[in-house]
Amino acid sequence: MTPAAPPLKHYLQFKDFSAAEYAYLFERTWLIKRKFKTYQKHHSLCDRTLAMIFEKASTRTRVSFEAGMYQMGGSVVHLTTGDSQLGRAEPIEDSARVISRMTDLVMIRTYEQSKIERFAAHSRVPVINGLTNEFHPCQILADLFTWLEHRAARADGGIDVGALRGIRVAWVGDGNNMANTWVQAAQVLGFKVHVSTPSGYAIKPEVAGVSADDACWQAFDNPLQACAGADLVTTDVWTSMGFEAENEARRQAFAAWCVTPALMAQAHPEALFMHCLPAHRGEEVAAEVIDGPQSVVWDEAENRMHVQKALMEYLLLGRQ
Repeated sequence: MTPAAPPLKHYLQFKDFSAAEYAYLFERTWLIKRKFKTYQKHHSLCDRTLAMIFEKASTRTRVSFEAGMYQMGGSVVHLTTGDSQLGRAEPIEDSARVISRMTDLVMIRTYEQSKIERFAAHSRVPVINGLTNEFHPCQILADLFTWLEHRAARADGGIDVGALRGIRVAWVGDGNNMANTWVQAAQVLGFKVHVSTPSGYAIKPEVAGVSADDACWQAFDNPLQACAGADLVTTDVWTSMGFEAENEARRQAFAAWCVTPALMAQAHPEALFMHCLPAHRGEEVAAEVIDGPQSVVWDEAENRMHVQKALMEYLLLGRQ
């Protein structure tokens, strides 16, 4: 007898899941990655199909979802703006009704969060946010797993997912979708984010979905102060996709927000450095940092695939 499918659930922003669900996902990711590294098959999604809709192009998002789905025994349909323009060729609601009748899971990487929310509201299958202007939950899921992998491995071969509670994360740079998602993650999982952005580029609490005085985050004018004692220092490009017209103005505004060795020296001696990539050495991060011993950006990039495998499995099959 085929097991009953779990209740329909989407992953549109980080706060869609509880701390208990994240604890399960981190443990499951640990298992799935260990099997991948030892060449053990893990075909829990055999005969399932993932539709990937890209209005914003991405190397890492496409490779991580596509390779991950194939490794789980499933298949992939890849749609770009030339194949499917959400809300242009036909209403988003109609696209959702059609695509979700032909596939088992949908990942969308687009601009406005409202687009993916409208699609999910009319989808018969789970929808995953592969990135919007407002949020990037899959990336933060990968970042947190990477920290656990490096700093919370247990002697028995597992990971201590509770180790995230109380850590300090320093976000240096733009108050963008990554920053918004970090703040949500801190609220859900019980750690704190120090956010330092240039004037005019701060997080908007109403967009991030937290209050301005929530204890999960604190804003700093000085990036050195934000990094003091941090367990993790992380950043992103100064100009995100869709804001290219502001590139020169941003270069000038963000000049003091480069993650340099001096900035990392303010953090905890064992602090890790992360970047969601692509990176511009000499702009948001110094080459000595991203290519240095505290950087885990390549593990972080690979882990997008592993956490997304656990996420897709959970959305389609529930807890295993």
